[in-house]
Amino acid sequence: MYFIPWIVVLILVSLKQINQYQRGVIYTMGRFSGVVNPGWRFVLPIFQSFRKVDIRVKATDVPKQETITKDNISCKMNAVIYYKISDPNKAVNEVENVFWAVSQLAQTTMRRIAGEATLDELLSQREKIAKDILESIDPVTDKWGIDVEAVELKDIELPENMIRTMAKQAEAEREKRAAIINSEGEVAAAKNLQEAAKMMGSTPGALHLRTLNSINDLSSDQSNTVIFALPVEILRAFESFSKMKK
Repeated sequence: MYFIPWIVVLILVSLKQINQYQRGVIYTMGRFSGVVNPGWRFVLPIFQSFRKVDIRVKATDVPKQETITKDNISCKMNAVIYYKISDPNKAVNEVENVFWAVSQLAQTTMRRIAGEATLDELLSQREKIAKDILESIDPVTDKWGIDVEAVELKDIELPENMIRTMAKQAEAEREKRAAIINSEGEVAAAKNLQEAAKMMGSTPGALHLRTLNSINDLSSDQSNTVIFALPVEILRAFESFSKMKK
């Protein structure tokens, strides 16, 4: 009868609860003896030790890393890495601090990948750069029982002089496009005027009608001073008449 309370105490001390998002790593007399699933588990005091491992997806902010791109431009960039523990045994036994190790690996890999790309590639191909970082990290973390699910670049910080240079370049590019569009419009207008001149020249009286139409438009405003221009046909008629008199 005296042993019953001690047995109850021993059971309560030995009973461990593992939540759904956790796994338990069991050691028996210092040796790894297995990974247990969620639920209530018995862990013998003194002979066994127990460690819970969280297997949920974690998001780690990789601090800003200063790097030099392939075209010798200094910049700072940071990222977010999403990963989870896929093998609790390796995550506990193969690396001392798995979270610190993943963060350090992400930092060094990010600097290396950024150094292999130009600034234009960093700015325009962020998804490709992030994918390259993921493909470089994942094989290493697999040995630690870590599954890296995604890497996202957050920000790329450029020097002030580089920002001003890029702004000037963008402004020059906009002015270039505006000049091209303006010149294309002038060419189209010149072609239309050429076609109109050909049509008026080949149609008798067309130029005279156009002149009268213009005078009618100008006469609607009394403040305008109208200078009447004689059509070329009338001048040619006077010229032929003067030749006949001679």
